[in-house]
Amino acid sequence: MNTQEKKLEALLKKVIIYKSMKNVTVYMGPMCAFCDAAKRLFVRNNISYKEINIALEEGKMDEMLSKSGGKRTIPQIFFDDHHVGGYEELRILEKENKLQNLLK
Repeated sequence: MNTQEKKLEALLKKVIIYKSMKNVTVYMGPMCAFCDAAKRLFVRNNISYKEINIALEEGKMDEMLSKSGGKRTIPQIFFDDHHVGGYEELRILEKENKLQNLLK
């Protein structure tokens, strides 16, 4: 297998892994340092996510409260329907090398 074929194979593996990952949803708000830190963590780990701004999108704060069991702090992070918690919980998962496994 030549170099070009190896690169293509590696790229295809990444696409397959990406498509099999869970959907990440993050409820965020304006001027939130922990929200910004969570976004940097996702970028650092090549994790795509959907951002929902609870200050701008009507009804989204109520949605967040319902899904998170009443947690009012931001960010609130979900992998599919699994509530991960906030930035601190996300950071712990990254430190313990558990983040990628939870996304599979």
